[in-house]
Amino acid sequence: MQNNENYYLETVEFKKYWLNLSMKKSNVFSTILFLILPYLLYSQDIVYKPMNPFFGGDTFNYQQMLASANAQNSFEEDAGFDFKQASDLENFSESLNRQLLNSLSQDLYQDQFGNEALTEGTYVFGSLVVEISPTSGGLSVSILDTITGEQTQIIIPN
Repeated sequence: MQNNENYYLETVEFKKYWLNLSMKKSNVFSTILFLILPYLLYSQDIVYKPMNPFFGGDTFNYQQMLASANAQNSFEEDAGFDFKQASDLENFSESLNRQLLNSLSQDLYQDQFGNEALTEGTYVFGSLVVEISPTSGGLSVSILDTITGEQTQIIIPN
């Protein structure tokens, strides 16, 4: 029986010793880990360096960035708009047309309203509907083209 007790005591003592040793090992291991860990996790500061020369980047990047932007640009300018100068004969012809239309519109106005001011109401001139109404800022003239649906509003101040 003594033999069994000794065996039991030795087993318990061995387990205590092993547990003690493993605790010491884990303490040593965790201490070493915490000492080495900052060196393993060492990193550098994040630094922003602009690429675009307009925002402080290197000027040698200009050509590359311009070529990249031009390659991505899908916009094409319309070639249908022409800015040619009109000849003197064309300018004279357009001036005459404007004067004739102005004279015609004045004659129509005189026939419709006489020498009096515009009176409120709705008037129809072909495909144009002209509505005249008083507002707090003056007289409002709304012109509606019934064919295209375009509308213009003119306010004549008091």
